Amino acid sequence: MTEDDPVATDDLLTIGAFAARARLSAKALRLYDRLGLLAPAHVDELTGYRYYRSDQVERARLVALLRQLDMPLARVAEIVEAVGTDGALAAERLAAYWAGAEARFASQRALVGYLRGRLTGRDPAMDATHGTDGTNSSNGTDGAHGSDGTDGTKAVGGAGACGTFVVETVDTAAQVVLTQARHLLVDELPAWIGASLGGLEEGAAACGGTAGAPFVVYHSEVSLESDGPAESCVPVADPDAARRWAAEQGRARGAGVRVEPARRLAYTRITKAQVAHPQIAAAFEAVERWIAARGLEVVGPCREVYFADWDAAGPEDPVCDVAFPVAS
Repeated sequence: MTEDDPVATDDLLTIGAFAARARLSAKALRLYDRLGLLAPAHVDELTGYRYYRSDQVERARLVALLRQLDMPLARVAEIVEAVGTDGALAAERLAAYWAGAEARFASQRALVGYLRGRLTGRDPAMDATHGTDGTNSSNGTDGAHGSDGTDGTKAVGGAGACGTFVVETVDTAAQVVLTQARHLLVDELPAWIGASLGGLEEGAAACGGTAGAPFVVYHSEVSLESDGPAESCVPVADPDAARRWAAEQGRARGAGVRVEPARRLAYTRITKAQVAHPQIAAAFEAVERWIAARGLEVVGPCREVYFADWDAAGPEDPVCDVAFPVAS
């Protein structure tokens, strides 16, 4: 007899018998054992055969069902472990995973729609020039935002559609900003941007408060291969206090202060679902194509302006303006 044979022994089930009850393969059960998701009740010291109790069937089926959601094994383990002590917590973890999955699906749908339009040539304007495909994504933060432009100033016209994206221009005033820059790859951006903007906003509280929406400037490409740098910026209300703060605390925090000059920005507004690499690249490319089609010149690094409460926003809520400084 082998451990795969469907025979029960002394109230224990061989892996074969247990697999049949749980409607899983013995191979899957061995994998779950190796990963610590479902350990056998007993392992024979001489033969190495695995034996299971019948009351482990429910756990085995739960693991299999969670895996059907394409859930990473680490997340499966978190949910399964919580089931035994706190079913509500397990349900919350499942809901959190699925909310993230739905946001990812929505973002991917937007990218597929954009790419289909390009591939079928339905929008010739989108194929006018070659765009950037390595621009990054990030986590958002909350902040003030006006109804017309990226910093509350009035949009000045020149609006038009480029594919599924509506591109507009806006004039922004000069701003004193607290900044923090770092070389990093695209998969490091979400955690870093959330932390850096959060830290700068704490500093801004000692500088008269924030005076506009926080933004992230990309001085060079950030992708899976290229590390920028990226620069987080938070506008402040009191320039003198900002300079004192930078002198006293900036070095320890890796932060500084500078003046962001007045600019004209060409921008498009995107949803939370679209703020994901590589989906956000479609928005950057759309703005670049819009700029090229109108004979404008890019005169500064691209940026992402975050104007909404990221945590409160749903996948389809607007949260970010993707922008390029331009001149005629």
